[in-house]
Amino acid sequence: MKLLVTGAFNTTAEQLDMLTSLGFEVMLQKDERGKPECDFSEADGVICNGLFLYHNISEFKKLKFIQLTSAGLDRVPLDEIRNRNITLFNARGVYSVPMAEFALTGVLSLYKHLSYFYENQKAHIWQKERNLRELCGETVAVVGCGSVGTECAKRFSAFGTKIIAVDIAKPENEVYIDFYDIKEIEKALEISDVVVLTVPLTSKTKGMFNEEMFSHFKDGSVLVNISRGAVVNEKDLVKALESGILSGAVLDVFENEPLAENSGLWEKKNVVITPHNSFVSSKNNARLFNLAYGNIKTLMKGLV
Repeated sequence: MKLLVTGAFNTTAEQLDMLTSLGFEVMLQKDERGKPECDFSEADGVICNGLFLYHNISEFKKLKFIQLTSAGLDRVPLDEIRNRNITLFNARGVYSVPMAEFALTGVLSLYKHLSYFYENQKAHIWQKERNLRELCGETVAVVGCGSVGTECAKRFSAFGTKIIAVDIAKPENEVYIDFYDIKEIEKALEISDVVVLTVPLTSKTKGMFNEEMFSHFKDGSVLVNISRGAVVNEKDLVKALESGILSGAVLDVFENEPLAENSGLWEKKNVVITPHNSFVSSKNNARLFNLAYGNIKTLMKGLV
């Protein structure tokens, strides 16, 4: 059997040997966007990220399984995968911890005005700031309580916040002190000081956070988006920031990436902008390989 591994899966020589030991001939495609570096039609399995955005899945005649290096499923042709009974694995849980750490760090940087102190440090200015906020006692709404959302909830909870869950089903984790069905999200927004978005991008969530939704936010609240950029209408987000509905935003994802140079978000002092970077961690490679190896090893028992 042949396994296609793309450059999105940064493997070591030892890890490639472990995959070979499962009975695979490993084929490499370093650049997912580039011309085929091997015969796609011969691949029984694929480990990739956005490969099918640039190469039609119909080219993969023998494909039996896909292991994604991302947690999201918005970069693969789900209907075709279902029709062909291709087994699909994602990277659920691999990036949850670093993303949660990023969300908390971003909110704290806004609450403690760290950008102000950084600019003063560069200018050698010794000046106190008296308008800092305290996170302890605040209410944090986690919208989307999967692996990433729950890791966020744990870390915010450690700072003495009240965590409420917003989802289609009530999560079982005790870190959530209250639950609102997604249909009642407005009620949760009205009482939340921080709103963390970790929902998947679907036809229902695309553009979900628009002007009407922002009108339900508590005045002076902070928005964190580490899900997908298209979940938020950026023009309406700018309005919410300028009106004071939002006192700040922590944004790692955007409707179009990279963020356009003329976007009004760049100049906002109360916005933390990072280039879809929240998932990065020195520990991801080991977590991802262990997950992928375990999935493929289990699957192979039923294929051979």
